[in-house]
Amino acid sequence: MKTTALNKIHRSQGAKMVEFAGFDMPVQYQDGMLKEHEWTRSGNVGIFDVSHMGQFFIEGDKVADFLSKITPTDFSLSTPNLAKYTVLTNDNGGIIDDLIITKINDNKFFIVLNAGCKEKDANWIRKNLPNQLKFIELSDRSLIAIQGQKSPEILARFIKNQNIENLSYMNIGFFKLDNGSEVFVSRTGYTGEDGYEVSIENSLVENFWLELSKQPEVKPIGLGARDSLRLEMGYPLYGHDLDDSTSPIEASIGWVVSKTNLNFIGSRRVIDEKINGVSRKRMGVKLLDRGIAREGTEIKKDGKIIGKLSSGGFSPNLKISIGQGYFDPSILKITDKVFAVVRDREIPAEITSFVFVEPKTKSLSKKIS
Repeated sequence: MKTTALNKIHRSQGAKMVEFAGFDMPVQYQDGMLKEHEWTRSGNVGIFDVSHMGQFFIEGDKVADFLSKITPTDFSLSTPNLAKYTVLTNDNGGIIDDLIITKINDNKFFIVLNAGCKEKDANWIRKNLPNQLKFIELSDRSLIAIQGQKSPEILARFIKNQNIENLSYMNIGFFKLDNGSEVFVSRTGYTGEDGYEVSIENSLVENFWLELSKQPEVKPIGLGARDSLRLEMGYPLYGHDLDDSTSPIEASIGWVVSKTNLNFIGSRRVIDEKINGVSRKRMGVKLLDRGIAREGTEIKKDGKIIGKLSSGGFSPNLKISIGQGYFDPSILKITDKVFAVVRDREIPAEITSFVFVEPKTKSLSKKIS
């Protein structure tokens, strides 16, 4: 298995390690997943090693045009330092992966790819890459997510007198640590809490992580709580809620499809679905009685199976089981009563929005559509 630069540190901090996307990663630490989740949601700060994700620069003339070809997003509209969540689409309009693309300047963008799709994504991008562009992997850098309402206060202890708290949501900035080393800081994350993701050199990350861990408001958090935090927010997980047969319209993330971008790869299907609708769409489900509905749980209405959960689990905040899956919007709507089949029991449930907990992300700029 591959390892991140923090592998030995995780073990020294009592992490339980598991294989994830080909990496040896911490699933939880000694407090356990439930307490780690609650710690991050309760006004403290959780730190996450997400260095298994891919970090790349793409550089060259007309790079925005190329990115607008391989995604449904119009990157000609991007302003410097603005990060955008989008998807790579295949020839059939399915989702190759979801990713974050940030404009540095007219000729340079920063891309963060999912760990499990990194090689596939990179191959697809290189296959379509024009000769004038360079696609460069930043293999010498780690990525640390710092999430929670006290994140600005915590990070300001390490990035002093640089107004890190004024960095706008979904924006990137370049800052200096006390030793003069540059870090890329994005006000992003996948927990729904205010926070940052810090790209830092591998040679510096052990000390940075340990110093963060010494702060009384900070605890290291594993992949287990990261998953339950994102599930409460209704964020999709690639390979579960998204795949190469699913379109952005079906996935209920049609807002990544810019009105001004009509010729991206797979556009025929996606634009048709945006205009005419789809026969299946991602929706939320919450159980109304005890039981844990996980990925693959069948959902029934009027005695018939109408779909399955693409992901699911226990919500530490709501104290109930929640999930998301794909259902026919012509026969289901929000508040409809259904049943979740858990261990041969039909548990009463309800169709809901897939956003179960209100986000607390810090937005200091106008919403970008």
